[in-house]
Amino acid sequence: MTRFLVATDSVHTTAAACDYLGPRLDADDSVRVIGVTEDGSRDAGDAVNVASARLTTPTVETAVRDGEAVDEIREELDRGDVDELVIGAHQPGPGAEYGLGRTAGALVGHVDIPCVVLPPVGLE
Repeated sequence: MTRFLVATDSVHTTAAACDYLGPRLDADDSVRVIGVTEDGSRDAGDAVNVASARLTTPTVETAVRDGEAVDEIREELDRGDVDELVIGAHQPGPGAEYGLGRTAGALVGHVDIPCVVLPPVGLE
């Protein structure tokens, strides 16, 4: 059994995460998807709905959090019941490391579990 945490802020990132996870999921795996918004927008809610519609594992939990993305993801990881983190990369900006985007850059190499960073979506 593998317990995945998908952290997302867009429907495109969630769709990419579903494409990644779909062929890897076994019947006893679980997926928790958290949509994080820093501005109260509804994008995070739409993003978690994509996972509910596309993933067919026995257990898919979703939640929407309002707050700073890195803090909210770390809080989920501190619960201790995650085997793999799946996040998306964004265009590099202030505070970004290694071209990952600010959130991925703050987490990769700083968490105690495997972290899969999906390629940025919609970039030419």
